[in-house]
Amino acid sequence: MTTWVEPEGGRERGPVGLAKSFTQVLVNPRTFFAEAVSPGDQAPGLAFAMAVVLVEETTRLALAPERALGFPAPTAVSVALTVALAVLLVAPAALHALSAVQTLVLAAVAPDRGGVSETVQVLAYASAPCAFVGVSAPAVTFVCGLWAFALLVLGTRVVHDVSLPRAVLAAAAPGVLAYGSGFGWFAATAALFPWTGEYMPWVEQSARTALALAAGPAPGV
Repeated sequence: MTTWVEPEGGRERGPVGLAKSFTQVLVNPRTFFAEAVSPGDQAPGLAFAMAVVLVEETTRLALAPERALGFPAPTAVSVALTVALAVLLVAPAALHALSAVQTLVLAAVAPDRGGVSETVQVLAYASAPCAFVGVSAPAVTFVCGLWAFALLVLGTRVVHDVSLPRAVLAAAAPGVLAYGSGFGWFAATAALFPWTGEYMPWVEQSARTALALAAGPAPGV
């Protein structure tokens, strides 16, 4: 049986479950976060984030295959390898690293927060609008980045039961890194509004510093 639902909430598995999650989180996000995110149910969220990256990268490289990583292989193979790396390695690693950052902030501002698995799910589902940024149009990327951050703030507020200011604080660093750097919101904003270009590197570096501090010292240091 390949499609099933957790007995205590959670998301339906399989392609149909992914499609339903995508539609629901965009159309009715408050209800989605309240009903669909459940403790210990990370697998559907991880699959969702990977699917978003799959759609985004496939679209981006279909429109501009020359942007694939420089493998010593035919273009089609380079494109396939680039997509595979993004989906299978980068997306899961980034999702869990950013979840760690948000968990640390939540530990300070929300003692009665939900668990790490809920944070992973919120970050994953909030990325839904980023499936569209593969078209590489600055206006689309700009809107989708703001939309994704708004979903992240809303999901954090609903799932972890915190106030709006605390939700914004908890979402700031992972949102900046995921949508600003990862999905290109900074570049799109600078392209649309050139006067913002000088501020974007500073914001990005601040978020990267937060991520490094969250990771802590290397073993043995």
